[in-house]
Amino acid sequence: MSSPAERFAAARKRNKAESGAIGRFTAGFDFPLDDFQLEAIGAVDAGQGVLVAAPTGAGKTIVGEFAVALALETGRKAFYTTPIKALSNQKYHDLVARHGADNVGLLTGDSSVNGEAPVVVMTTEVLRNMMYASSRTLEGLGFVVMDEVHYLADRFRGAVWEEVIIHLPESVQVISLSATVSNAEEFGEWLRTVRGNTEVIVSEIRPVPLWQHLMVGKDLLDLFVHAGDGLVADPTTQGQQARINPELLDRIGTYERDSRWRRDDAGGPRGRRGRPHGRDDRGRSRNRQYADSGRDRDRAPGAGPGSLPGGTASRAEVIDRLDREGLLPAITFIFSRAGCEGAVTQLLAKGTRLVPPEEAARIRRLVEERVAAVDERDLPVLGYHDFVEGLSRGFAAHHAGMLPLFREIVEELFTAGRIKAVFATETLALGINMPARTVVLEKLVKFNGEEHAPVTPAEYTQLTGRAGRRGIDVEGHAVVLHRRGLDPVDVAGLASTRTYPLRSSFRPTYNMAVNLVAQFGRSVAHELLQSSFAQFQADRGVVGLASQVRRNEEALAGYAESMHCDYGDFREYAKLRRQLSDAEKDEARRRSASRKAEIAVSLEELTPGDVVSLPEGRRKGMAVVLTVPTKTGRSPEPGVLTSDGQLRRLSPTDLREPVEAVARLKIPRGFNPRNVRSRKDLAATLRAQVPFEPPPSRRPARDNGADARPTHDRGERQGSGASRHTDPDELRRQLRAHPCHQCPERENHARWAERWWQLRRETDDVQRRVSGRTNTVAKTFERICTMLGELGYLTEDGHEVTASGESLRRIYTEKDLVAAQSITQGTWKRLDAPSLAAAVSTLIHEPRGSEEPLHPRWPNLEVEEAFHEMVAIWAELTDREARHTLPLTGELDAGITWMVHRWASGRSLEEVLRDGELSAGDFVRRAKQVIDLLGQIAQAGDETVAGTARRASEAMLRGVVAADRLD
Repeated sequence: MSSPAERFAAARKRNKAESGAIGRFTAGFDFPLDDFQLEAIGAVDAGQGVLVAAPTGAGKTIVGEFAVALALETGRKAFYTTPIKALSNQKYHDLVARHGADNVGLLTGDSSVNGEAPVVVMTTEVLRNMMYASSRTLEGLGFVVMDEVHYLADRFRGAVWEEVIIHLPESVQVISLSATVSNAEEFGEWLRTVRGNTEVIVSEIRPVPLWQHLMVGKDLLDLFVHAGDGLVADPTTQGQQARINPELLDRIGTYERDSRWRRDDAGGPRGRRGRPHGRDDRGRSRNRQYADSGRDRDRAPGAGPGSLPGGTASRAEVIDRLDREGLLPAITFIFSRAGCEGAVTQLLAKGTRLVPPEEAARIRRLVEERVAAVDERDLPVLGYHDFVEGLSRGFAAHHAGMLPLFREIVEELFTAGRIKAVFATETLALGINMPARTVVLEKLVKFNGEEHAPVTPAEYTQLTGRAGRRGIDVEGHAVVLHRRGLDPVDVAGLASTRTYPLRSSFRPTYNMAVNLVAQFGRSVAHELLQSSFAQFQADRGVVGLASQVRRNEEALAGYAESMHCDYGDFREYAKLRRQLSDAEKDEARRRSASRKAEIAVSLEELTPGDVVSLPEGRRKGMAVVLTVPTKTGRSPEPGVLTSDGQLRRLSPTDLREPVEAVARLKIPRGFNPRNVRSRKDLAATLRAQVPFEPPPSRRPARDNGADARPTHDRGERQGSGASRHTDPDELRRQLRAHPCHQCPERENHARWAERWWQLRRETDDVQRRVSGRTNTVAKTFERICTMLGELGYLTEDGHEVTASGESLRRIYTEKDLVAAQSITQGTWKRLDAPSLAAAVSTLIHEPRGSEEPLHPRWPNLEVEEAFHEMVAIWAELTDREARHTLPLTGELDAGITWMVHRWASGRSLEEVLRDGELSAGDFVRRAKQVIDLLGQIAQAGDETVAGTARRASEAMLRGVVAADRLD
């Protein structure tokens, strides 16, 4: 029971909520606001900035909406910023519905609607660009809402959030909305440092309880129980110690036993040979797949359309079970674009229908109206017919490879509750408001861009946070499909963990540097960057490192005492032992470097058509050389096609021995490595004409203990002029002559000495880290300014921006300096509009997956020449970056030049996508990025390039690329 003081405080809060701006705002909702929402909007009303950290679906955006309402009521402007255009579009529609189209504008990279309205929704990059351009739109700005502010941890675009927070005028109230993070107080402390009065409000309570389930076969079971109180929805928010449901554990055990028997009865290979069920030759548990349960009990594991690995129920069966349990609408996260599309195909094949016929007809009419602007000839290429058929039955896919217009239709219908099932990749978890009653996770492993890794607790919470619609559902449901190898304890750990800190990804860029120098001067800019969250976290970390140094120094004193020797200075003796060990390692490294040099030379000697034998590793087999590097001085990495049809780069690190051609194979004229059929045909020819034979080892043999490895003999070493301190033989002589060598306790002292040396190295490393963390951001900024001064973007003293620097100020791409240098050096002057668009695409394209295009398909000679000039610019820049110890600019990629040129030349979508590896959605997204960069070039370039850029932008903005732009 609350105390009188608590009841009085609650009454005051209610009274305030019922009067003034807060009362007028809350009157527009048909449900009472939570305490954390009232506390946050109270702080905003009092003129404070706020950081609100709360679970997904808890209603954080209400705080941002109050700031918008307060701005309109008090005659000030409000900017509502989001990390992605899709979320900006959605928020724009929400605010228009509440405040009217005249009061709300939208500014994204490809949409500009009523940009001078008192309330403008925009991506955070747009606001950053406005600030650097000193836009008049900023006049009268009172509030900036930063939705999904935890996105500042994103390693590619997160720095923009910190730029905005640091540089906004002090008069602007910043309302930061974040998912739950474990270091919200630290982030809030930084906000107070750079913004002043900021209230931190943290809530870990979900307004709609979330129940955790596992689906075993077709049985849906609860994950947690709690003695005496029944099931626990989310133990972290209820403060209860939950345990795993024993009924679930029993069901999994029974299911696995039944599945193994059904597997063996079905004639599994182990069962026929009479070995113990579920065991291999060594008695180890085999990788079994579970058979399905229910009416498919006799079916072989994984059989049937739409079945998932491990005997898990098919996607159609999962949706059917959720439908029967009243748990739709549902989002199923699959982590694969192909899997999302395959799920729709499987439900279509199964005849699944989740909406009545009348609603199906209305949905079909809506979709037809929305796609009316798309050329009918493009619809089959876009997979339109399966798309609309799935929607009319109540289900759809949602992933980044889809046409943006299609994704928007899915979001609109699902948010309105008109379709019941969406199969999505994890991109849906970022911000877009598509709540569901249930979230299904097919597996708990996903590809993170480098490897398949387990889903983290933060990712699990973000994904399952979509379950439970506030004001509609009394509870949400998270369902994980059980499959072979899944431990319920792991799922419980994911559901119960709330420890994921927010880490800054901030680093200065070239564009940022010239803009800061232009606006504030170099010295003030230096101080501004010192106030970044990245430096704030680094400085706090230094405190812990300094404590570690002190502890290490105390331990070193103890080790020194333990290694004391009466025969002499054992530290000196230990130093000789260490020098000898290092010298022997250096000699081994020199031998290894010699071998690597031989391998590099052997790769440089290969020519297209050479067939080589790769003896080991994942690339084992025969491979034919397709391309060889044309730039000297770089590591030789010829492009090869393996006998299984895979494109690879062959690096010296992939080999242990030099490689040589064992045969020649004619590469067909016009061979296109991006074409799957062409690759398969050439790989088949390779297998037929050159069978795999492991090459004989070229490692020199040893005879009678003589080492034949390529190194100098002892006489050569002694006469080489090398310092006696690095000659192993001389060090051995000094070691034997040292008095401590005769000490009977020598090895005991040596063990303490080794500990001393190891801890000394560790301590020196920590001290270097302390030094390196101090002023790291500002030091990087200073090195960037020095380099920009050398290139002529800043004056020689680095304190003023030159004419070239003014061009760089308008280029915001990740490869900003390559683009600026291309303008400055006239690389693009001779290009027509389609060719400029194609050349610009090399700055923004990043291929998906591990395969790289080995033979770019050039649209014309001019684009090819421009690309090679751009590569030369990039190479020169990376050399400078290496000298200045700056992060290296990423490589250019010409993989879509042909596609972009075709599109800008007016060709059809079908012709553009033919033989390519981009989906329609990926192409549209890349096309919009090209258009965005062309717009920047039009502002930064001279008249010739600017005019070409504008024509290229207009040529690109047509058909499906323009279809999803807001009117």
